[in-house]
Amino acid sequence: MHGQFIWYELTTTDVGAAKKFYPRFTGWGTQPFDADYTMWTNGGAPFAGLFNLTDEMRAQGIPPNWMPYVEVTSVDDSAALATSLGGKVMHGPMDIPEVGRFAVVQDPQGATLAIYKSATGAEAWNGDPVVGKFSWHELMSTDHVKGFEFYRRLFGWEKVNEMDMGGGAMYVVFGKSGKMYGGMFSMTEEWKAMHPFWLCYIHVKDVPRAVAIARQAGAVVQREPMEIPGGVISILGDPQGAGFALHHVSAPAAAPKAAKKSAAKPAPKAKAKPKKKAAAKAKPKSKPKKAAKRRPAKKASRKPAKKAAKRTKSRAVKRARSKPARRRSGKSKK
Repeated sequence: MHGQFIWYELTTTDVGAAKKFYPRFTGWGTQPFDADYTMWTNGGAPFAGLFNLTDEMRAQGIPPNWMPYVEVTSVDDSAALATSLGGKVMHGPMDIPEVGRFAVVQDPQGATLAIYKSATGAEAWNGDPVVGKFSWHELMSTDHVKGFEFYRRLFGWEKVNEMDMGGGAMYVVFGKSGKMYGGMFSMTEEWKAMHPFWLCYIHVKDVPRAVAIARQAGAVVQREPMEIPGGVISILGDPQGAGFALHHVSAPAAAPKAAKKSAAKPAPKAKAKPKKKAAAKAKPKSKPKKAAKRRPAKKASRKPAKKAAKRTKSRAVKRARSKPARRRSGKSKK
């Protein structure tokens, strides 16, 4: 559906190392697509891609990074609309033979993501949380208000909620049809040197345990595990410098039992405020291919803590923020 996240792509300086790093705490598998492109799988289904940072990308100053893809009805129309709204088309539109069509777009504030239209009817993420998939997407911008308006016009995203992170700094939760896809906020002066970017959260069973494993495997932990309404999150950078985040949903508190002989109404259920929904359904059945430099797939989501986001400034995460410019086009096997 137009506006839903559908694929993710990791561009790195060491594909071999990445293949060993992520599966340790996510349970992901890998599946080759062609000589230059590998797909990440969850439960055997591809949902993201992986390939080496090219010399051309290095020359453009593009660092290792994770980039999300959003499904659109028409890549060409959406690319044209993005341009008319003040954004830029960094790569494409172009076809991935037998897979689909995509383009890499940069918003007016400088954050980059890709737009994609599957040729095989791949199913995008519906907003429900699934362990092992990306379940939250966070935009760190120089102006989240203008950023939200840009994406609202481009993808039809709606404001699901808004909260004060303290001192008047607002955090906007966006989504569609009542489902939450992620959040947006404006970076403060202390983050001046950082380029606007999208941070993707992976849904895991146990954040503290996953963080311990990732750290032992060489990850840089920018934000230690911290509780948020309904769950726990942590922000990290992989050994090559690509930024990502982890989160899990906490089980709601059990409802207290009503007093045995009370004529009064039973005690109301005590519930932990549910956090974000995160998840991704099946992954596109077409694999991302190489021709251009990107490829889409499935997603997942939930709501990261406002405070955590506010202090997201590690060197690993910093690098991930530079414009995730265009990658190689890719096919996504759905």
